[in-house]
Amino acid sequence: MKKHVVPVSEIGRARRVAAPERAVPATGVLLDRLSRPLTDLRISVTDRCNFRCSYCMPKEVFDKDYQYLPHSALLSFEEITRLARIFATHGVHKIRLTGGEPLLRKNLEVLVEQLAAIRTPQGAPLDLTLTTNGSLLARKAEALKAAGLNRVTVSLDGLDDTVFRSMNDVDFPVAQVLAGIDAAHAAGLGPIKVNMVVKRGTNEQEILPMVRRFRGTGVVLRFIEYMDVGATNGWRMDEVLPSAEVVARIAEEFPLAPLEASAPGETAQRWAYRDGGGEIGVISSVTQAFCHDCSRARLSTEGKLYLCLFASSGHDLRPLLRGDADDAQITSAIGHIWQGRSDRYSELRALRGPDTDAAAPRRVEMSYIGG
Repeated sequence: MKKHVVPVSEIGRARRVAAPERAVPATGVLLDRLSRPLTDLRISVTDRCNFRCSYCMPKEVFDKDYQYLPHSALLSFEEITRLARIFATHGVHKIRLTGGEPLLRKNLEVLVEQLAAIRTPQGAPLDLTLTTNGSLLARKAEALKAAGLNRVTVSLDGLDDTVFRSMNDVDFPVAQVLAGIDAAHAAGLGPIKVNMVVKRGTNEQEILPMVRRFRGTGVVLRFIEYMDVGATNGWRMDEVLPSAEVVARIAEEFPLAPLEASAPGETAQRWAYRDGGGEIGVISSVTQAFCHDCSRARLSTEGKLYLCLFASSGHDLRPLLRGDADDAQITSAIGHIWQGRSDRYSELRALRGPDTDAAAPRRVEMSYIGG
């Protein structure tokens, strides 16, 4: 099979951002062209991961010869914190650390401590969360909590060890991820969310075992439709199991009742067990697009700002950070970028069908900007 090479320059294409002439002051509320506020920033701290899940970093592409970003290209913790502080003045009150696998970034708890010191214009601390594959969580949970992390989300695509090892494609045992979840619970990093990407024909048989395992534990289990993110995962519509079918399967054994969204812009539709056993969520970006109230921006580990998970290009903030731009100029630059945003990829996909145009711009990889 011919090797599929994806240069870093292709994965992280972005426009260089210059200091704007017109100021956009921070008012605590920044709206895009569709009147969506900026409230949620997802920060990738590394482009590396120790798993090779086929839907994110398939081994055929991300092999031993793959060229990751050099350390000098990555934003320092101080640069990330500076940007986060500026984003907070524009209304961001939730920051999620992602990757790659964020716990591979050395001394990550130092960054967490810096971010935990940031306050919103109203004087409130940020809601500081982290998404992880759980492989290193057992040894990191206590330090992360002590540094100021509020919550964790753990990616777990099945409980059957054979299925799980096959999906992570590095033969990593499910027991160690479960130990990480237990450690996060013991450290007080909750409520914990567990995300399961459901791929028809691969792990759909794990839906009910996952429900039985986490129901009544306080863990919020969420099922994510297999998405057409990036260009390397070989996505096909016939491998998508619609969330409506997931809910129906669960409801046959455990009756469910719909819940209201926990916050504006929430990605998951929430369902409660009628007997009080907790709740589940489904994230349906393929079959039920939620672009209309998306309030999330994504920052790559080298300082490129993306306005959509399915974006083909971003905005490179690093020249401003490492140049002579002051905070006011960076604040204005971010303001201009968000005010010009009109992204709604999933809604447009639903109207025209999956994008099969080979000439279409390559979408950014999920491993590069986080899910």
